[in-house]
Amino acid sequence: MSGRLLGKKLSSYQIIISGFLGVILIGTLLLMLPVSSKQRIWTAPEDALFTSTSAVCVTGLVIRDTAMHWSVFGQTVILILIQIGGLGVVSVAAFLATLSGRRISLLQRSMLQDSISAHQIGGIVKMTGFVFKVAFLTELLGALVMLPAFCRSFGAAGIWMAVFHSVSAFCNAGFDVMGGKTGAFSSLTFFRGSIGVSLPICLLIVIGGIGFLTWDDIAANRLRFKKYRMQTKAILVTTAVLILLPALYLFFSDFSGFPLKERLCLSLFQAITPRTAGFNTADLTAMSSPSRAMLIVLMLIGGSPGSTAGGMKTTTAAVLIANALAVFRKKKNARMFGRRIEDAVVKNAATLLSMYLCLVFAGAFLISALEALPFGTCLFETASAIGTVGLSLGITPALGTVSHLILIALMFFGRVGGLTLMFAAVSSKSAEVSQCPVEKINVG
Repeated sequence: MSGRLLGKKLSSYQIIISGFLGVILIGTLLLMLPVSSKQRIWTAPEDALFTSTSAVCVTGLVIRDTAMHWSVFGQTVILILIQIGGLGVVSVAAFLATLSGRRISLLQRSMLQDSISAHQIGGIVKMTGFVFKVAFLTELLGALVMLPAFCRSFGAAGIWMAVFHSVSAFCNAGFDVMGGKTGAFSSLTFFRGSIGVSLPICLLIVIGGIGFLTWDDIAANRLRFKKYRMQTKAILVTTAVLILLPALYLFFSDFSGFPLKERLCLSLFQAITPRTAGFNTADLTAMSSPSRAMLIVLMLIGGSPGSTAGGMKTTTAAVLIANALAVFRKKKNARMFGRRIEDAVVKNAATLLSMYLCLVFAGAFLISALEALPFGTCLFETASAIGTVGLSLGITPALGTVSHLILIALMFFGRVGGLTLMFAAVSSKSAEVSQCPVEKINVG
């Protein structure tokens, strides 16, 4: 079937979803091959599907330790899936088409607009080029900065480790290849006090997580904050608050007993990584219940629109807070930075919050009932899955098939996006043309 005929039958949202599903399937088949495992044996379809979904959805939850189970070929497949998933299936396809000299059609431009959450279709191809330049340059610089620390600790193997972790951090994936050196599922705990690794990883996570539209605005207006778009201002302020406050809390609570250098590194790292990178330099099982609850909230909020991160997005949280403040002040509309927010945007934000809360609690309830595990522990895993984070309290590898399928569904939902799935399921032809009579109902 030709792309033109397919385009007439499928909306851009449906094509985006189909693209993600197709890449996940290809990744699953490749990871099942004996060449993908260190033991040169076939990998179980369930394990391959889970790993492929986690990589494409840039999550980082794993059943098998990445360094100990997967060969160099398998790790390379995972890294490519992370790169495709982080930058977006449609964006990667358009970039490759541009390199080959092909012209990008109007339908493809529309899909690109939806894929990277751009406000307008004009200049979208140029924007895609900017995305890839920023991504590759940032990942290269990240690898070079971390190279000395990895090579000093692991020799020549540190070259591959620096590259892998740079791409994984920028794409907010959370996959690591430390297991073969520091123990299974150890993440980056080996570098908990290392500024040479902790700081670059944090910067890569933030750069990838605030969104390419934000960087485009910053590139155009430099450091003139007043000239930024309202969305850019909201993203930067919300991101700063969501880093600073958790870091201060962790500094004075869970990590108060560590030396100052480690204390600073641990606090900053654990404040940044839940949105939505998935690396950890601290033992999450040893953290207090309030701190874990805070991490769950951060995982659900996630990164920003048009970024490599998942979650509800920082703008969703900002809009909901602005709307709450408007209600408290008895204002007609929510406002931010001297601009009014459309009612439709507030409705979308409230819908996203409802969908995320329903799914994360339902998933935790089902897993807890199926596996006979504490609800709070299961809630942490489902929040990590739907937020495409990858942080874990260590129960994911031992879960049953049904529980793994639940996490797979949550990871896919979190990466593709709730509104994308909703718009793909509902035809644009079903737009409302009439209104029902109004009747009052009391709330609160």
